[in-house]
Amino acid sequence: MIFESLYANPFQIRISFQKVIESLEKIANSNVDYRATYAKGLLAEVAKVPELSTGITGYDVISKHSELIRHLLSDLFPTALTKNEIKAVTIPFHQIIFNQTERFQQILRNAGPDFDLGIRDFTEHQFYVMCCCIVLRLHYGYNVDFARPVFYDIPDSDGSMKHYRILYNADFMEIFPTENAIPLTPEDVAVLIDNYDNLAMWKEKFPPNSWILHGFGMMTLYDSTVESAVSNLKETLLTGDKTKKRPEDEELFQNVFRSIFRMPDLKLGFTEFNPDEEKFRQSTVGKGAKSYLLGNDFDCDDVICGCSRDLLVDEQKYLAISDMEKFAAENPDEKKLVEHLIEQGVQSAIFAPIIKNGRMLGVLELVSSVPKQLNSINANKLDFILPFIVETMDRFYSEKQNQIDALIQKEYTAIHPSVYWKFREEADLHTIPGNSELPFREIIFKDVYPLYGQIDIKGSSVARNEAMQKDLEFQIDSLLELLRDLSGKHPLPLIEQHIFELDKMKTALLDSVKADSESRAQQYIWNEVHPLLEHFESDGAMKKKIAKYRESIDPAINMVYKSRKNFDDTLSLINKKMAAILDKKQEEAQEFFPHYYERFKTDGVEHNLYIGASIAPKLQYNPIYLGNLRLWQLQVMCDLEAEYFRLRPSLPYELDVTSLVLVYSTPISIRFRMDEKRFDVDGTYNARYEVVKKRIDKSLIKGTNERIVQAGKITIVFSQTQDEKEYRRYIRLLQFKNRIGDNVESFEVEDLQGVTGLRALRVEVLYEDASDGENYTFDDLVKELNIRN
Repeated sequence: MIFESLYANPFQIRISFQKVIESLEKIANSNVDYRATYAKGLLAEVAKVPELSTGITGYDVISKHSELIRHLLSDLFPTALTKNEIKAVTIPFHQIIFNQTERFQQILRNAGPDFDLGIRDFTEHQFYVMCCCIVLRLHYGYNVDFARPVFYDIPDSDGSMKHYRILYNADFMEIFPTENAIPLTPEDVAVLIDNYDNLAMWKEKFPPNSWILHGFGMMTLYDSTVESAVSNLKETLLTGDKTKKRPEDEELFQNVFRSIFRMPDLKLGFTEFNPDEEKFRQSTVGKGAKSYLLGNDFDCDDVICGCSRDLLVDEQKYLAISDMEKFAAENPDEKKLVEHLIEQGVQSAIFAPIIKNGRMLGVLELVSSVPKQLNSINANKLDFILPFIVETMDRFYSEKQNQIDALIQKEYTAIHPSVYWKFREEADLHTIPGNSELPFREIIFKDVYPLYGQIDIKGSSVARNEAMQKDLEFQIDSLLELLRDLSGKHPLPLIEQHIFELDKMKTALLDSVKADSESRAQQYIWNEVHPLLEHFESDGAMKKKIAKYRESIDPAINMVYKSRKNFDDTLSLINKKMAAILDKKQEEAQEFFPHYYERFKTDGVEHNLYIGASIAPKLQYNPIYLGNLRLWQLQVMCDLEAEYFRLRPSLPYELDVTSLVLVYSTPISIRFRMDEKRFDVDGTYNARYEVVKKRIDKSLIKGTNERIVQAGKITIVFSQTQDEKEYRRYIRLLQFKNRIGDNVESFEVEDLQGVTGLRALRVEVLYEDASDGENYTFDDLVKELNIRN
């Protein structure tokens, strides 16, 4: 059986113990009798299996002579340490493993029979290049630093995952070229170390099976689940206060990287990246980490351009420059960047983008004053430690974002995304050291067009009073029944007094509900009646009746809360559903053109929209976006009505809704009120809009006692003739789409305080009946329901 590899590689494997045999021959010729005798006996057995010296190409020979191999390697695998060491014979980076110590065997048994041992995050690309680097080092003598931490992740018997660091020993390995091997020149090697990512080039210089790997290697594992070096690094990153730059933290951080890269003169830097503006800038970490990419030059677009920017920002890959002058010669567009780095004493560098969830946070900079010391090969060491850096930088920027958000929340309010940029711009200014005492400027958006709409619960105040009246009437009746029973057993004048007062309270309640009816009844029941019932709960005859009464009341408020709960649940359900639809539709509307949006839940759902060039100054505004938003709003009002129609049969309390849209064609300004933490219209003239908005839904048709809003209809209020023409066009479209009925009412609105000349259109919403697919108006449906009932 020939040794097979998971991936193609440049080696033909020949497992040989020739170097161990040579060592035994020296012992056999020594003057130490017991050692010499043992060595001679072992050599005699080895001589019977010449493949142990010439080279083994299959597992069958190893399996057949495993005991002899164990004795042959006894000096390297001491029996006394077999239960302690995690060790085996292997070929580096290959899956050829045998002669494991007892502890290694036990670890594999604990992992289970289905476990396949494999190096963590080790790709075919990495495997092939690492094999080629073995040739460069052992055969050509190049000190190519390809070492990087490699690990096995092996589950334990209890199901927990253990992480083992792999250490290879190649002292017993030799590399020989075959006739297919391609001799390499120093120029070839120089090209290879700058092209780690070019696998085709590596395979061209090191064709598969073109080299013989003769001998064997050893690997030793140690449990690195909590590796001290990385733990120290992680601890420094996670516990350090990045807002305060301490020299000792910076030195520790730099020393960790120097240790990992084995470079005593390695230096670190960091350049921040603003993804919103797509620009590099000096770091705001602490007092600002040094940036080698920018130096003291804040105009980063002049420095970072060409392929360097493409690689870092667009492809989000490492930029490794092993030789600055060579890089500049090959990339003339990068000449300014190279000159900028050389001026700072940089001759080789690695720039690693810090990426979190596809978002670039900045660039980690590793620089050296020695050419070729940093290159595309040892750049891969960052794969192991960069996740800790990414998490730390993400935490720092999250904390900074929280600081900005806290300022916004404190000085402003929860802000809609369409105008968030304006508040962030102001808040970001105050995070710069020295600017914290600056006064906050008012946020104003000028020349925006307002759109207002509402879907309101019809007669909600009356319905709420009716629900309260039903609950109180039921509770008073229950108490009167209890007190009359109690009076029969305990004829106390005080009980008679409570019966008299409750009867009087019920009569008043049935006559009319006043503003304080509920609170007066609650206080009387809580303070007068309930204490009396508590006193007589010890009475065996009354205990069950009192307990039954307590089951009928809500324990949270000690009052009957049934009809009111149905009303409150219905109101909450309607508001929640309407708000959810509006919010979802609004996300789609933002794709047309960004606009400010806010909604309020009262006895229904109201919403304000403001659109104009000042909301999104980076985009080109056109009046068509206003018309588009108005049509969208009218369609959404139809959607809300249709959703309520579907929801109505399942509601615990019967309520109706009315819909209204207010059209206002004069642009206004909105200002963020610092004291009230909300937007409001700016200026006395613009206040007219707010007056209309607050009073319009309770208005009457001029010369009548009829409200302008009705269930099942949408009322569109306007003041200008062109607005009427515009909305009649929208109505015709929605009639064609069977969203609105043919009947369109037109009337004048009664004069409001300080506001005259308002007119309105009122249209019927068509609802689709799922049972027959036909469209009906609200009045048709009510008649149909009455007939069915």
